[in-house]
This record gives sequence, structure tokens and C-alpha cells, in this order.
Amino acid sequence: MRTTTTPEPPRADALWRGGWYRFARALRSPNAGARPAGAKVDLIVLHSISLPPGKYGSDAVQRLFTNTLDWDAHPYFAAIRGLEVSAHFYIRRDGTLWQFVDCDERAWHAGRSRYRGRDDCNDDSIGIELEGLEGDAFELPQYDTLAGLCAAIAQRYPIAHVAGHEHVAPGRKGDPGAGFDWALLQRSLGWPPRYFPEGVLPSTAG
Repeated sequence: MRTTTTPEPPRADALWRGGWYRFARALRSPNAGARPAGAKVDLIVLHSISLPPGKYGSDAVQRLFTNTLDWDAHPYFAAIRGLEVSAHFYIRRDGTLWQFVDCDERAWHAGRSRYRGRDDCNDDSIGIELEGLEGDAFELPQYDTLAGLCAAIAQRYPIAHVAGHEHVAPGRKGDPGAGFDWALLQRSLGWPPRYFPEGVLPSTAG
């Protein structure tokens, strides 16, 4: 009788060069720093971003995260002039993946925040930006890339939580918003519902 075997998942060292994911386009941001000693990186924070809002396909996000954005290129940019922020990863509408900060380091993505009983989520989280507009829908290639990335992150770090910016900074931030399909991400990953914010999954999701 012919038997089949389930392929072994790739080892973490096959996916990572230190804190850099091998399958992302690397563009280092200066907006990063050391994590506190003993930080347990157990949270992934999801965001949405587009510059200007609702406009896709330019390199404005990459320029923002590398402090090279031309503040005079669009009237909206005047409202964020001088902003210094970053995220570890950025997923374009077509699923293309960029990385700006070593995941062993602290990116500047969550701001004033609190989740799972701990303040300042930048200290012990990995931030992922999705190209999109808060509240609008995202593209299937983005979910495919996001699920693969989250799985790879969990091979290197003790991830136990995935949340939106809206969950770690409620009242201050609202992204990725109502258009994000948390149930699709949970099904794609096969992670237990306890990993996700309360109320984002259907009550039948395990």
C-alpha cells in the first residue's frame, strides 16, 4: 500500500536571517531601537496605511518609513510633516511584502498602547502594515501573504496574540477596521480563537 507523508514545515533558520525574513524585500528604516531586556515578543499588531489615504501603488509608505517622504508632494502630507514612524512589515495590495525593521528590534508602530495587561506594545510586538484604508476591504493576496508571514513569525517568536491597532489603542486608533476579515486570517492560520481579540470571530469559530 502506498503511503503519503505530510511535508515538514520549513525550519525557522530556513526562513530567517537573524530577525530579517528571507522572503521580504528589505529596506531598513532608521526609526527603530533596542527592545527592553527580557522582552517577550508574543504579539502581532496589524495596521492599515495608505498615503495619501485611499491612494495605492506609490512608494510613499516606503518613503515615510525611511524619512525620505517629500512633505510638499501632496497637500495631505502637511498634516503628518516630520512624522517618524515605522513598522516591521508592509504588505501591498498585490501581496508584495516589504520589511523595514529587524524583528529582534523595536519598531515605532503602536504608539501609546496597552494589550494583554502590558503597556507600550512596541516593546514586545511585531507590527505589520497592510496597504489599505481603515474600514475598507483588503485583497486576497494580502491575506495570503499575511498568513504565511504570521506563521513564519510564530516559528521564531512565542506568538500568542494577534490584534489590530484598534485593539491595542482603542479610542485613539481604528485600523485595520471593519473591513478586515479576522475569520479568514484565523482559518488560514489554524490558530485557536484565544489568539485573537474578543468579538472579532464568529461565535462558532471553536
